[in-house]
Amino acid sequence: MDKYTCQVCGYVYNPEEGDPSSGIAPGTAFDALPEDWVCPLCGADKDKFDKA
Repeated sequence: MDKYTCQVCGYVYNPEEGDPSSGIAPGTAFDALPEDWVCPLCGADKDKFDKA
């Protein structure tokens, strides 16, 4: 699974880790994240992420 980087703050979403702070389980692909998911560091929307 691909990693995605926030273009606002540089946070890297790693699907192997998920986003436990937002209730996203490890193994969740970026494309499978809820539409309202935002960067846990800066609050940027999913459209601000690019494939790493």
